[in-house]
Amino acid sequence: MPLKIYNTLTRKKEEFVPLTPNKVNMYVCGITPYDECHLGHARAAVVFDVVYRYLNYLGFGVTYIRNFTDVDDKIIKKANDTGVTCQTVSEKYIQSYTEQMTRLGVQTPTCEPKATEHIQEMIFHIQKLIDRGMAYVSGADVFYEVRKFSSYGKLSQKKIDELESGARIEVDERKKDPLDFALWKSAKPGEPEWESPWGKGRPGWHIECSAMSSKYLGDQFDIHGGGRDLSFPHHENEIAQSEGATGKDPFARYWIHNGFVNINSEKMSKSLGNFLSVKKILEEWDPEVVRYFLLSANYGSPIDYTPEAMSNAQEALTRFYEALNRLEKTETGEDVLPEFSLQEILEIPLNDDFNTTQVIGKIFEYVRELNRFLDQGKYPSESSLNEFKASLQKVTNVLGFFGQDPQVFLDIQKTKALQSSTISEEEIQRLIIERREARKSKNFKRSDEIRDQLAAQGIVLKDSPDGTTSWEVKK
Repeated sequence: MPLKIYNTLTRKKEEFVPLTPNKVNMYVCGITPYDECHLGHARAAVVFDVVYRYLNYLGFGVTYIRNFTDVDDKIIKKANDTGVTCQTVSEKYIQSYTEQMTRLGVQTPTCEPKATEHIQEMIFHIQKLIDRGMAYVSGADVFYEVRKFSSYGKLSQKKIDELESGARIEVDERKKDPLDFALWKSAKPGEPEWESPWGKGRPGWHIECSAMSSKYLGDQFDIHGGGRDLSFPHHENEIAQSEGATGKDPFARYWIHNGFVNINSEKMSKSLGNFLSVKKILEEWDPEVVRYFLLSANYGSPIDYTPEAMSNAQEALTRFYEALNRLEKTETGEDVLPEFSLQEILEIPLNDDFNTTQVIGKIFEYVRELNRFLDQGKYPSESSLNEFKASLQKVTNVLGFFGQDPQVFLDIQKTKALQSSTISEEEIQRLIIERREARKSKNFKRSDEIRDQLAAQGIVLKDSPDGTTSWEVKK
């Protein structure tokens, strides 16, 4: 089954065929570093990290570019409000973003260019648009003339006439048309500035991605990604700038957009007071739990962050690691483990538009089979165990989770959970031993009393024919 990708440009799934055989060029819009990164940033990073990992798994040589927009109105405001330079602000939050993404298992892209390091490339690109009659100079500002690009709106499927009639745009006498957008902004007090043929100033937001993608990937490349909120106007304007400057269509062949993260069914925003930074979330939840949560829904759909959703993610990972822990503690023998088919579990789902939800579902189907195998008292052969571990490692290499030492993961979760409990781990172990002895002597009344006593304190025992295999703290 070939890889198929839902292409926002065509609104359908298409078979993926790169421009150059066995090579993939991919550009993803990164963050504007003016504050701590939030869960929406994390979702985009994790989603495209899986895309990157899976393309590598399929054998493609991938060049992955993810930029930093380190010159922007929000950075300028933060710098002026705090009395530091824009560079100080951006570098602080770039470093924090990198740290949080590393904790979430996000691999470093091939290159992470910064807008401020590519001003000359932007100036060159703007000049090409002027020379081709797609942009015009107005004083020390330069604007893109939207109506000169006949296919404007093809990504967002918006029509120019509808945009104009529905626009709430302040009258700007510098523009020929209210829909025209800035490529170069004239210098203003308190803002960073660079020399240009049109006077001192700074670039507009959209031009940076056109300039940097063409520098590192060429005038045309395979995949362009980003959050759904960037589809319009940012990505629409990128297409207009890039195709307007080169005359080459399409600028990017496949457009992938990840969905929003909502907080308790509401859109995340600072104005609503529900802004959640990744740094804050990782104080409460294991990074693998957060990554699992972000990949548990289809990448293009909204995902709702709630305490219940995070608890469910943690419980799911706990179930997986408990099964893996049982397997590791089981002696080897002659029995063959249930087949762990990479094609069925990993490749078929991910070839269907990177369907991580289905991969996760199939893995837990396998966990149930694995537990049944162990419940029957079977002993896996060494060869089938090694084969399973090798296949599981490949899944881990793509998804970025299911790779921790199971006992370490389980111990950490128990330690965290016990911090809010009224019972110690030593007391739990003592009662489990007492219960085991009671069951041996057929004192089932005492055995049940201990189980109920622990349950009343939030401790749930997990039994098998061999006795209590594990326990967990129920939040």
